[in-house]
Amino acid sequence: MKPELSIIIPARNEEQNVPLLYTEITEVLSAAKRSYEIIYIDDGSTDKTFAQIKQLCTKDKRVRAIRFAKNFKKSAAYMAGFAAAQGSVIITMDADLQDDPAEIPRFLEALNDSDLVMGWKHPRLDPWWKTIPSKVFNLLNRCLFRLRLHDYDCGFKAMRAPAAKELNLYGDLYRYLPILVSRLGYRVSEIPVKHHPRKFGRSKYGFKRIFTGAFDLITVKFLSDFTQRPLHLFGGTGLVALGLGFLAELYVLYFRLVEGELFVAHLPMLLLGILLLVLGVQLFSLGLLGELVSASRNVQRYRIAETLN
Repeated sequence: MKPELSIIIPARNEEQNVPLLYTEITEVLSAAKRSYEIIYIDDGSTDKTFAQIKQLCTKDKRVRAIRFAKNFKKSAAYMAGFAAAQGSVIITMDADLQDDPAEIPRFLEALNDSDLVMGWKHPRLDPWWKTIPSKVFNLLNRCLFRLRLHDYDCGFKAMRAPAAKELNLYGDLYRYLPILVSRLGYRVSEIPVKHHPRKFGRSKYGFKRIFTGAFDLITVKFLSDFTQRPLHLFGGTGLVALGLGFLAELYVLYFRLVEGELFVAHLPMLLLGILLLVLGVQLFSLGLLGELVSASRNVQRYRIAETLN
């Protein structure tokens, strides 16, 4: 019989936290009388994390393990976990003991009216060099996307299995998971959750993540707004370039015909106009090519929520 819940836990160098988190999860779910499985994804650990997971697998058949050959990062861990999950509800949480398993019943209750329930770490008990970039990240997301959340990147969340299995995460796109789920037409909500300070191990957070996150933000914005209509982006930009190039050439032509000045007197503007015209044609052509590719893809462009009769 398949379990009701699949708990997916990416772990990297969390040897002290893995068994403690297992104990907390089993106590909560046993009390709630829910059938479950726990899937640990060892994301290239260099300590005894996998040895701890292996012991849990031997002791409890509800514990399953996936061991990566090297560190492939969190998006890959999520994708592997989603593919392996058997439950109708998938819960993700970090292995650092900062997420409280006692919140799981509240997630399940909130899931009655949603397809994805995000956790909102409030108050967040992390050092300033993690909280400040996180606040900036969340503010940018609220400005750029229609989905309004307090915490877009919380690792503690619950979702229905179809929503999880429809995702295609790579790079650092796991940070935009609620936006990608909402883009597919699923309902997204949020609940405040307890957050504990880290006791064991070291944070995997690095400042490099800020810069990679900026590029992924551009990727998600493009996927959200222009995947199906690339001409709206490239064609619009191309038309602007064509317009500016045309004005530049008119400027040069005016001085040649009206003022009698030689073209060479305005050579920089002449060359700029030519460059803008060529760029505009190329961008517009790229938009048309994108439209052809988008139209030729055999992709279902809608998701049915319900049918009657």
